[in-house]
Amino acid sequence: MSNTLTRSDLSQAIHLEVGLSRNESSQLVEDVLEKMTDCFVKGENVKLSSFGTFSVRSKSERIGRNPKTGIEARITPRRVLSFHPSISLRQRVNK
Repeated sequence: MSNTLTRSDLSQAIHLEVGLSRNESSQLVEDVLEKMTDCFVKGENVKLSSFGTFSVRSKSERIGRNPKTGIEARITPRRVLSFHPSISLRQRVNK
């Protein structure tokens, strides 16, 4: 068994737990991920109760350094996705 949860694993779990067909389960996973992606593109946060919050942050331009060569390089402004787990998720993980 792999240590990575995949889209296929999610749709299989929905198929077995909820009883939707494999195609319906797969489409449900794709629809949820597409909705989340649309929110990220718009800069919106996605909060999943008892799980955590995904948020988009803007990072400004800065000077970085290549750790291998030590040469300085300009890092362009960008948006990054961050995740903050809920307290209940942190507690479950740390049990």
